[in-house]
Amino acid sequence: MFGLPVFSTRSRSLRAHPSWMRTAGLVGAAMLLAVPGGAQEKLSAPATPPQENKPAEYVGSATCQTCHESLNAFEKSPHQILETDKKRGWDTKACESCHGPGSKHAESVSVADIRQPAKLKPSETNRICLTCHQNQATHVGRLTSSHDKNQVSCTACHAIHKNGPHGLVARKPAEINAQCAGCHTDVWASFQRPYKHRLPEGAMSCVDCHNPHGSYLPGNMRFVNANEPGCMKCHGNLRGPFVFEHAPVRLEGCGACHQPHGSVNPRMLTRATVQFVCLECHANLPGPKPPANGTIGTVPPALHDLRSPRFQNCTTCHQKVHGSYVDRDLFK
Repeated sequence: MFGLPVFSTRSRSLRAHPSWMRTAGLVGAAMLLAVPGGAQEKLSAPATPPQENKPAEYVGSATCQTCHESLNAFEKSPHQILETDKKRGWDTKACESCHGPGSKHAESVSVADIRQPAKLKPSETNRICLTCHQNQATHVGRLTSSHDKNQVSCTACHAIHKNGPHGLVARKPAEINAQCAGCHTDVWASFQRPYKHRLPEGAMSCVDCHNPHGSYLPGNMRFVNANEPGCMKCHGNLRGPFVFEHAPVRLEGCGACHQPHGSVNPRMLTRATVQFVCLECHANLPGPKPPANGTIGTVPPALHDLRSPRFQNCTTCHQKVHGSYVDRDLFK
């Protein structure tokens, strides 16, 4: 039994196949080895990145001009300064400062290959605008304003390719009011009341009192005289400072007694008659200690019989309701 020949697996497999198949396999192996680099080198070669993955490049505003004839209006806008201003690095590329690199768009002429700020999310649109306008004085409260919190983008009010020399936004009072009324319909309805500020007549506009870019005062109110509400811009005779102040004017402002947008009551008061405006504070309200001047939250003197017409209009005697220089009881 030890004299039997032993055959390996390879020997048996070669004998199991016809000779022509073995010959063809040897020839094929020789041809593969004869190719320079071999198949292994081809598999390890790095793949060429697809052409469409190549990032877009800047092509300049002259390329945009060939198709977009509407840029003639843009040439009259303040943003045209970017075309020649080298300080921000957008010279000859004013269009691409907002729309991004335009090489792909120039080749495909597809809107999908260009950034359109008006169609982005408001936060993304604002981020584009604030790259240049972040530190401007008019935008001091932009990031904390109600417009920003309510996701109102810059392009909702500013038409970048329109208005020409007017500065990208409407300038006439009637046009400004119409633009604001497009969103603030309830406020615009207030101006249709009998006693109002003269906005429907075009004598003033919303931005005379409100800063659309934001303010640190409630309601985006403007500042005047450095730190006073916008009412004092026109009503300067009531601004003080007074020796004897009326506390609501000091603490709450004009809105404590007046409806600034419009009212059905004379002088735009919050109540139909003066006495009810006054009695909102000057009534029998409990308090730990009455104030020294007796003008807040206390009972009117006994001689004030409110059933008598002579005492039903407080301003008949207390005429200086905004403040007085001579009398702590705000008499004339």
